[in-house]
Amino acid sequence: MISRDKAPTAQETFMQMAQAAGLRGRLLVTVGILILVRLGIFLPVPGIDRPRFAEAISGSNSIFGLLDIFSGRGLSTLGVFALGILPFINASIIIQLLTAAIPTLENLQKNEGEAGRRKISQITRYVTVVWAILQSTAFSALFLQQFALNPGPIFVAETAIALTAGSMFVMWASELITERGIGNGASLLIFVNIVASLPKALGDTIDLVQVGGRETVGRVIVLILVFLATIVGIVIVQEGMRRIPIISARRQVGRRVLAEQRSYLPLRLNQGGVMPIIFAAAILSLPLLIANFTKNAELANIVNTYLSPGGSSSWVYALVYMVSIVFFSYFYSSLILNPVDVAQNLKKMGSSIPGIRPGKATSEYIERVSNRLTFLGAIFLGFVAIIPTAVESALNVKTFQGIGATSLLILVGVAIETAKQVQTYVISQRYEGMVK
Repeated sequence: MISRDKAPTAQETFMQMAQAAGLRGRLLVTVGILILVRLGIFLPVPGIDRPRFAEAISGSNSIFGLLDIFSGRGLSTLGVFALGILPFINASIIIQLLTAAIPTLENLQKNEGEAGRRKISQITRYVTVVWAILQSTAFSALFLQQFALNPGPIFVAETAIALTAGSMFVMWASELITERGIGNGASLLIFVNIVASLPKALGDTIDLVQVGGRETVGRVIVLILVFLATIVGIVIVQEGMRRIPIISARRQVGRRVLAEQRSYLPLRLNQGGVMPIIFAAAILSLPLLIANFTKNAELANIVNTYLSPGGSSSWVYALVYMVSIVFFSYFYSSLILNPVDVAQNLKKMGSSIPGIRPGKATSEYIERVSNRLTFLGAIFLGFVAIIPTAVESALNVKTFQGIGATSLLILVGVAIETAKQVQTYVISQRYEGMVK
């Protein structure tokens, strides 16, 4: 008989998945919705001169390539799902920032329980609609209109409505996966979109190897080894945490005296996940976007020289990118973890950290440990963001361009979380079988 404390093996997990009707239904719902969303990417937006658009996209900057990867090539194919889940992700980030600044939203999140979380989710949907309208209108008016067969206000309005409707459908699909599928709907959609771009990258790499000969084979092997080492590092850091021991004092409940209990407070090494890289990439893309829209040749030359990974002074870009990642790592960590609140909650529960006085001393200790962990995680994120791109440039292998650090972090992080979610369903199913 399997011990209850023992996690199921991979073989046991697959057997339980095949036998559990509830889990099997959730998997089928998830796979069906993911296929539906992928098919929607190939529904074309009408009124576009596609040969000219494809020619312009081929030389686009790295941030456009990253957004195209996140939308599953929906941006380059210009389907109705071109914006994908990005407006919902942006709206979620905005609400997270506002929650820390607006007391009403903070009260909903902390004190209202499930009802408060539902209200915040509803507010996030409204913000998503507004953001999708703004983003699709700007995209249609400032960029797509130059490729329109009949440019004008009508084209902008029709295209914006189509892109907004597609984005809303994708948001609904992600929530359906979260509620009736295996969870993590938005993350799974991005995961599938990134995976969908891998066959093209692999095909281009095979063509490059066939044309380039043995020297090219060696460069590709080195790049693949760097990617594998990066993935191993991501897994180690994503799962890494500092466990701060906590002691709960003796308590008397009625006539019973509960003995002293020991537990721990987990502090993750990488609190912000991939968000610091996304924020830093968005900030660094602004000068390039401004230069493109203003058609300023001098500004474009400065940006391409100093703030582009392929520029002649790319070390400046790498330095600014690293500093930005460190800054946003601390910023996002401060949003997730509030040492004062943690210290107050420990004091209310009658718990304390051994050797540390409750109250202010506890909050200062937690903040000090969190800052050290955040610094290590930020430096790791910086190297992960820079090294694959630098190796690609040094080896002159551009076939994986766009599938860099951010994509690897998302792929590994979502894979780990989804595996844990599935394993949780399997364990709960097994315990229900034992009770019956």
